[in-house]
Amino acid sequence: VLSPQPILYSYFRSSCSWRVRIALALKNIDYEIVAINLIKDGGQQFSKEFQALNPMKQVPALKIDGITLSQSNLSVLNQVGKENQLTWAQRVIAPGFNALEQILQSTAGKYCMGDEVSMADLCLVPQVANAERYKVDLSPYPTISRINKSLLALEAFQVSHPSRQPDTPPELRA
Repeated sequence: VLSPQPILYSYFRSSCSWRVRIALALKNIDYEIVAINLIKDGGQQFSKEFQALNPMKQVPALKIDGITLSQSNLSVLNQVGKENQLTWAQRVIAPGFNALEQILQSTAGKYCMGDEVSMADLCLVPQVANAERYKVDLSPYPTISRINKSLLALEAFQVSHPSRQPDTPPELRA
């Protein structure tokens, strides 16, 4: 039986899930959200039920017309180990932001690629949130910071924000 609307299997803090939520909001696509807690019970993505939906055992998974699409990056953080995540994230994010800041000098308008929201913007906002979460110094990236601020003012980025998801813990809600 096909669902009348897409179903997004998501975790509130997943940057990959956030990108999908932004895209759905930008396109004004109503969807059902099913929260998959990546920590509770050893990770609900490892349940038999979820594995039947997505054998990769990752979020997000977006089910549209009976077809499931998926992608994620939490597995990388798990491989790094909890004790090394902060330094690893800082070491990985900074070079990417150095390069992006240079690229944006020739492509940016109000947003990454001029004055229209693009896929680059959908990727930027969750990555800046990751940088903030892992205490990356954003002062060397004024263009990234300016664009991020502009994007966060848009409704699609606000309604999709991790702090506004149904599975966001109360202490992290906006």
